[in-house]
Amino acid sequence: MADGLVYGQCHPRKRFVDFRSFLETAIVTEALQRGVQTVALVLDNGSTHAPKQLPHWIENLSTSLEGKLTIQLYWLPKNASWLDQIEIWFSVLQRKLLQPNHFTSLDELEQAIHGFITRYNQTAKPIKWSYTVEHLEYKLATRLREGVAA
Repeated sequence: MADGLVYGQCHPRKRFVDFRSFLETAIVTEALQRGVQTVALVLDNGSTHAPKQLPHWIENLSTSLEGKLTIQLYWLPKNASWLDQIEIWFSVLQRKLLQPNHFTSLDELEQAIHGFITRYNQTAKPIKWSYTVEHLEYKLATRLREGVAA
């Protein structure tokens, strides 16, 4: 999130083992190369993120890295994936690459996604939130009033 760069891998299935591999090969490796001391992961409660397995694995990883990197986990509330910035990026990917394209194979799709990430990263900037706490409070208050009035 700090610089807007996107890191990605494609896997045939959505499994914790693939997510863990992505963390090891992309996120941890990049953080260590950059000299980053703390990585904050903002995650939804999807099975890929294995809320029961991930904290234990992170603890073991931190021990093996001998304090060179700390990984903090932040879990979004259920049904709040719209708060996750990667979801914003996925909507960009969908609008600019996936629709209305038709890919003849999974390999072609994977190459297109990797190419998109490469092009995106050439001009990447952090996502600037435009949704404020005030917007959220107004929306919640309006829904509450509508619910009471109904």
